[in-house]
Amino acid sequence: MQTISIQIQDNYVNDFMNYVDNHSQNITIAKDKNLEIDSYFYDRRKKLHQIRNDVKNGKMKLLTQEESDTEIELFFQELENN
Repeated sequence: MQTISIQIQDNYVNDFMNYVDNHSQNITIAKDKNLEIDSYFYDRRKKLHQIRNDVKNGKMKLLTQEESDTEIELFFQELENN
């Protein structure tokens, strides 16, 4: 069995569902709760995994809370000085 994602134009949903009903022995429809909550869920997850890998590989530095606070303060000071 293969899983695919499809997009259906609003005005074609009923026709598509009728097709699925007529071929239900071969087609199973399941809603993805992740996509119901956040339509960009899988894109965000991919990006998060890439960031995590970059931190593990040393391509990106993970700051402590204190380091992050200091960086943000410096950033705002630079904005005020400009």
